Amino acid sequence: MNDSARPGRGGTAKEAAGSEAAIPEAAVPPAPGAPAQEAGARTAPGPATGSGRAFGARLMAPLLLGSLLNPINSTMIATALVAIGRDFHVGAADTAWLISAMYLASAVGQPSMGRLADRIGPRRVFVAGALTVCAAGVLGALAPTFALLIVSRVVLGIGTAAAYPAAMAVLRAESRRTGYPTPRRVLGRLSLAALGSAAVGPTLGGLLAATAGWRAVFAVNVPLALLALLGALLWLPADRKDARPAHDGTASASLDPLGIALFAAALTCAMVFLLHLEDPKWLLLAPAGVLAGALVWWQLRHPAPFIDLRMLARNGALARTYLRHGLTYLVIYCVLYGFSQWLEQVHGASSLQAGLIMLPMSLAAAVCSLMGARTKGIRAPLTVAAACLALGSGVFLLLQGASPLVALLCAGALFGIPQGLASTGNQAAVYAQAPADGVGAAAGLQRTAQYVGAITAAGLIGLLYEQRASDAGLHEIAVIGIVLGLLLLTLTLADRSLRPGTTGTGTTGTGPGTGAGNGTGTGNRTGNRTGTGTGG
Repeated sequence: MNDSARPGRGGTAKEAAGSEAAIPEAAVPPAPGAPAQEAGARTAPGPATGSGRAFGARLMAPLLLGSLLNPINSTMIATALVAIGRDFHVGAADTAWLISAMYLASAVGQPSMGRLADRIGPRRVFVAGALTVCAAGVLGALAPTFALLIVSRVVLGIGTAAAYPAAMAVLRAESRRTGYPTPRRVLGRLSLAALGSAAVGPTLGGLLAATAGWRAVFAVNVPLALLALLGALLWLPADRKDARPAHDGTASASLDPLGIALFAAALTCAMVFLLHLEDPKWLLLAPAGVLAGALVWWQLRHPAPFIDLRMLARNGALARTYLRHGLTYLVIYCVLYGFSQWLEQVHGASSLQAGLIMLPMSLAAAVCSLMGARTKGIRAPLTVAAACLALGSGVFLLLQGASPLVALLCAGALFGIPQGLASTGNQAAVYAQAPADGVGAAAGLQRTAQYVGAITAAGLIGLLYEQRASDAGLHEIAVIGIVLGLLLLTLTLADRSLRPGTTGTGTTGTGPGTGAGNGTGTGNRTGNRTGTGTGG
């Protein structure tokens, strides 16, 4: 995410990159230094036939399969937590480690793998990630102790972190290679794979736990990862010749290992504190603060920082997208994990029944993800998503252990709407707002924001449920959802970069007129749909 590689001369892919008028069907910034002919082809209108061939089934199959591994593992375990806790004689506060351990590894791994994909090639990173997932699946399926089970989730988080940022980097590279923009529908499919698998995860986890035991939730990763690996080896284009691992130390310096270590250490301290909110370890805040300060100091000094804080400070639209995404998924994961445990421990449902009750949530999320992929704008879907977060949380506030089945199904279906709309909307915003040669790292940081929200959600569930779910705990989760949903609604409506007609540098757009980002910009909205400008 090096700030020097932004599209355009001194431009930024920010402020209105997420606007409804500025995100067309195929919004892809031209590559830095791209010839005029290539840039013109890249901004050619509409989903051309060549574009369809460039982003066809062979390219997309391994990308979609690999991208579902992380989200499906993040939610598939939700309906297996009670069975795991029973077998290892641990409570809800302890099984929350299985959630947070993977999210911690993923939060650090996603931007790290994204940087590697940008520098040594996305195909190599994708293949390495698939092999790591296979190892994690075997370890989890055979783990004799709860501690080893947590280790397997850490390895799983690292391995599954590779696919999504690598996929985004592959799409950007393919767009440059062919001269065709990445169609919005292609990004929508990538989002649908991630969201759909996350939504189906609780149902699949419940089915596996009920029929083959909870260990099958880990073992199922082996065939899925092998299929993704085979598809990558057969169909993903070879990495560029100049994208090869360096042996002179430059690759290590570019990856910024110290920055990664400081970020991981600070996040670990924060995670341990969050997972013990019922008995806060206040002393952990001191090392967390020191590590965070050291991270900021180092990132501002490093020529190629792990997290480009200067770029984020200038690219306000991208920073706000990360904030929206993290807060949205804080609410989503609170409900996802809290509701599934409540169904089993209060409502009296089995793992399979809990998964089936949550199926309408999965279906609503998938349908809304498809709708979001067909929407050219971003502000309207994100506004609806925020409103539904608040409204859905209000419905959960009314649920009781004896509530009828129809009420549970409707509550879940309503909560599936923001999952679909927020996922596709924020993904499209990141793709348009990210620096041209740093989309892998930018996509990784988007997932990092999501996982920080998930870690916080796991801590809140441990605090509110302690050793067992309850009606009172579910209602407190609902209150948190209402407050954050209203906050997200305010943030979305107040974000000027999302207003219709706003345009930004480094992106393409449709519609007449000119626009300004944080600096100045002009938009030539002719038949070629090109846009140029400079940023401050």
